Amino acid sequence: MRKKLALLFTFSVFTAALTAQPTFTRQDTLRGAITPERAWWDLAYYHLDISVNPGDSTIRGSNTIQYRVLKPGQQLMQIDLQPPMKIEKVVQKGEELPFRQDGNAWFIELGHAPQQGATERLTVHFGGRPRIARRPPWDAALTWTLDNNGNPFAATSCQGDGASLWWPCKDHMYDEPDSMLISVRVPDSLMDVSNGRLRKVEENGDGTKTFHWFVNNPINNYGVNVNIGDYVHFSEKYEGEKGELDCDYYVLPYNLEKARAQFRDVPRMLEAFEYWFGPYPFYEDGFKLVEVPYLGMEHQSSVTYGNRYGNGYLGRDLSGTGWGLKFDFIIIHESGHEWFANSITYQDIADMWVHEGFTAYSENLFLDYHYGKEASSAYVIGTRANIRNDRPIIGAYGVNNRGSGDMYPKAANMLHTLRQAVNDDEKWRGILRGLNQEFFHQTVSSRQVEDYISRHTGRDLSAFFDQYLRTTQVPRLEYRIEGKALSYRWANCVEGFDMPVRVFLNEKEQWLQPVAGQWKEERIKGEESSFTLDNNFYVTLKMAE
Repeated sequence: MRKKLALLFTFSVFTAALTAQPTFTRQDTLRGAITPERAWWDLAYYHLDISVNPGDSTIRGSNTIQYRVLKPGQQLMQIDLQPPMKIEKVVQKGEELPFRQDGNAWFIELGHAPQQGATERLTVHFGGRPRIARRPPWDAALTWTLDNNGNPFAATSCQGDGASLWWPCKDHMYDEPDSMLISVRVPDSLMDVSNGRLRKVEENGDGTKTFHWFVNNPINNYGVNVNIGDYVHFSEKYEGEKGELDCDYYVLPYNLEKARAQFRDVPRMLEAFEYWFGPYPFYEDGFKLVEVPYLGMEHQSSVTYGNRYGNGYLGRDLSGTGWGLKFDFIIIHESGHEWFANSITYQDIADMWVHEGFTAYSENLFLDYHYGKEASSAYVIGTRANIRNDRPIIGAYGVNNRGSGDMYPKAANMLHTLRQAVNDDEKWRGILRGLNQEFFHQTVSSRQVEDYISRHTGRDLSAFFDQYLRTTQVPRLEYRIEGKALSYRWANCVEGFDMPVRVFLNEKEQWLQPVAGQWKEERIKGEESSFTLDNNFYVTLKMAE
């Protein structure tokens, strides 16, 4: 489904020199651009029907693609599938269609020119041994391993390199199916857990079972997942803003009791995030937490978990403050993506901060809800130690290019800074909830999000967002005190940067309204003057000579 665009308004660390210019290839464009062979058709529905064989690490099957024709007369369709996986045949209306491969892109020649407005379908048959993930979920593909009892344990994770690592799809984030059926055939001693709700389990009579999972909502391609193991299941109901939400948990048998204790963070997460962001976006599909043989990821309605049943990030506090050990990082962070990534989805990976920045920020909002503002502030400020300012947060458009890994801690601190500038927590909460209403189940650009926030703060924030998202400069508040006169300005910033800032003059709170490159002056009361900055603002302070 091409998600409707609003009328007004899209945890890896990357190392690159600020002056280095990446070189992009034709394959980058085929992957990252809305090519003519993608633009003329709109996804409506997928039926991914596969057999997974842990014995030889292969996947075989088909994907039936239902689509709506947006532009008539087109006869060439782009589908993506990365080697060593191969498309074996394409069938439409009982006839095999010719196709050709160009790297990761496959171009299918339709046997007719479809009419505008028509809904059609074709089936892509494929197979192979997908690339094995060496460092999942960052080095993405499939993870094949054994559990502690010697049973096969396998899972997909493909955010970075794309869903076309293991199944043929329209591998661009701007377009999503309205719904999807995922059918996975596995050895009958194992279980598959995928997105959405389990419709039925088929006994095939040949030592295999097929699990049919139906997703009732639009779903982004990398959010589709397959998790195979000797799972046990337990569940609970959460009384949320839209009523009763089914919460289902799938874990390995020997971790059951640990999971019952550790997964208590799920209702605490839902309570906090529904307060800040609005209702969980996928009540129809339920919420699942699924144990996997890697750290975890934000698969829609099927969040994967591998944080060793302990608080923090593999036992560490990413903020260095102690507050990061008050919650299970993977449960909180990856579940936050249900709002920012799975419901509100970037159109182009250059705007990946919309996923990761808001979700990194959600960690301290969880703390705010359960432990208070001081804990929340301490945590997010503590994560500044992880900011590199190596390159801008926003990457290059149209070539599948991510920006800096600062999209996590720096973008979270940007949002925390903006909350201070708004200086009205109820208004700020309304903006966060409003984002999730305005862009519910939509793909968006960063500019749309930026414009929405500007509109609802009542302030032009274009220079603010340009500063933090499109440069590596940290704004510097420069000041000098001469007698009873205080002079101040913003420096090291883009033209037009004019964020208000809270300072303490003689230990008394005062708001200043600096502008970029222009000295402003105020009179000071008293003889001696101390001048300090509120550390909640991600800026630096310098006394001018």
